[in-house]
Amino acid sequence: RRLTIARALINEPELLVLDEPTTGLDPQARHMIWALVHRLKRSGKTILLTTHYMEEAERLCDNIGIIDNGRLLTEGDPRSLIQEHSEAHVVEIRGELDPSVVSSLDTADCRVERMEDTLYIYADDTDTLSSVAESFHAMEPLRRAANLEDVFLRLTGRDLR
Repeated sequence: RRLTIARALINEPELLVLDEPTTGLDPQARHMIWALVHRLKRSGKTILLTTHYMEEAERLCDNIGIIDNGRLLTEGDPRSLIQEHSEAHVVEIRGELDPSVVSSLDTADCRVERMEDTLYIYADDTDTLSSVAESFHAMEPLRRAANLEDVFLRLTGRDLR
């Protein structure tokens, strides 16, 4: 992959198209490619990056378009997309949960999504999420900030197609 990128840079193009540049790479190689992309951006290159890795897009891109089935669903900078399309905070709970407990969580204060054995609870208010996380403390809930993957899944759906 590094050789392919190096060959693409030989003629000093104004626009560099990188199609899935880190697919199949180990973490060290991915980080090396990310550092190279950052250097190229700082040098003034325009980079068109296609990726299925939302973490990568969030780290590397100034502007992102989310495309599903050939349609542009939304476009903007990563932070704005997260603010516009997702609540700020997420609690993830893995394991079997009573359906009545799950339905009681879906209130005006939070949004609940389920994917197989994982429950995702989204809210803007940290106090709301803290109380939810505390009620599931035995299941070791994961608390985190919303990210671009949350936006992608909200806009395109969680079902595999």
